[in-house]
Amino acid sequence: MPRFHCPLPISAQAEFDLPAGAARHVQVLRLQPGAQITLFTGGANQGQWQAEVLEMGRSHVRVRALAHTAQECEHRRPVHLLAGITANERMDWLLEKATELGAASITPLLAERSVLKLKGERGEKKRAHWQAIAVAACEQCGRNQVPVVHEAVTLAQWLAAHADAAGQQRAVLSLAAASQPLLQAVPPPRHGAGGAAFRPRRGLERGRRSRRPGRWFCPRHPRPARAAGRNRALGGAGAAGAACALTGGAKTGSGSLGSGLAQRA
Repeated sequence: MPRFHCPLPISAQAEFDLPAGAARHVQVLRLQPGAQITLFTGGANQGQWQAEVLEMGRSHVRVRALAHTAQECEHRRPVHLLAGITANERMDWLLEKATELGAASITPLLAERSVLKLKGERGEKKRAHWQAIAVAACEQCGRNQVPVVHEAVTLAQWLAAHADAAGQQRAVLSLAAASQPLLQAVPPPRHGAGGAAFRPRRGLERGRRSRRPGRWFCPRHPRPARAAGRNRALGGAGAAGAACALTGGAKTGSGSLGSGLAQRA
């Protein structure tokens, strides 16, 4: 059944017009009145709705909400990804795969050698573009909670903003000989927070790279053997330059990224 993101208040038997983006997708699929579709609002613990297409217009699609399903596939340990900005379609691919693997939020990281410079209106347009990619990935992979793509910042800015994050556990993904497999290093989820960071390949501010391990993050190997298959896309993102933070909570589910990183620990 086709899935569409619909960030509107939905209630049983309510009739409403789909947002422009979702309506355009329904039209592209040439669905007809009577067709069944799935809608999700993108918020936390909102589940999904089965809906019926009532009317197809040139510029609008009217639907009726039928039944709600409290289905969530978010992992109990939300994964917050800090991704070093790569060039054009590579960043799009990273955002898509991070969403499909279960990242709860994504923060693009500005590095010294970043080709893409994001300031002012251009930065907002690029952020909106990346957010749309996350929405499309959720529609395809079955997630009902859309990860937030935050404003691009430097690593120093992110560290300053999260200096007082009580209970967070962070780790740098590293190929250094002294590093440990992530599945061994990250303890089982508990109340509080934990964290990990995929180290950018190059371009972090000089000085911070050498001081980061031990003070902010601990070295962890990015490709544990048991998770190598499930996290192949994640390993590619790490090679391109990315970072992430894991925060624990009471959520349940089996999101792929969370499963690969924490569930088996």
